Amino acid sequence: RHDRITVPEARALEPTHLVVSPGPGRPEEAGVSMAVIEAMIATTPVLGVCLGHQALAMVCGANVEPARSLMHGKASTVYHDSRTLYEGLPNPMRAGRYHSLAVTDGSLPDELAVSAYTSDGEIMGLRHESLRAEGVQFHPESILTPEGDRLLRNFLDFDAVGVSS
Repeated sequence: RHDRITVPEARALEPTHLVVSPGPGRPEEAGVSMAVIEAMIATTPVLGVCLGHQALAMVCGANVEPARSLMHGKASTVYHDSRTLYEGLPNPMRAGRYHSLAVTDGSLPDELAVSAYTSDGEIMGLRHESLRAEGVQFHPESILTPEGDRLLRNFLDFDAVGVSS
C-alpha cells in the first residue's frame, strides 16, 4: 500500500515487476507511488494502472487533467498499437474504465508514446520509449475488460531489458 511502505522498503523487496495500482485522488496524493516509480523505473518493469498510469506519466513529465467524461464502471472501445502489452489482443478491444482524470496529450514528453486510445482521442495507454514502463488508464483486472488477463500476462513476460521471447 502506498501509505504503508517507504521507497527503501519497496526496493528491498527486489520485485521482478512493479504494478502501481488504481486508487482515489490525484497521483501526487498517492503516497509513495510516484517516488517508488521514480526510484525503480530504470531497473524494474513497471505497469501503471489508472491512477498508477497517471503517476507514471507525471514522473516522466506529463500532465494530468480532468477527463473529457467521467467514466466510472463503463466499458469503452480501445484502439491500440498491438505491441508489448497488447500483443495478441483484439484491436479494438473492450476495456473497463473508472476515472475522472486523464493524461493530457499535449503534455507528453518525447520518451512517452501513446499506445492506446479511445475514438475521441482520450489516452488509454502509454509506453516509455527506452524503459520497460507502460501505463493503462483502463482496468485490466475488471470484468469489463475481457482480455485483461492476457494483457497482464504480456506484462509479466517483460524482463528488465525488454520483452522476453
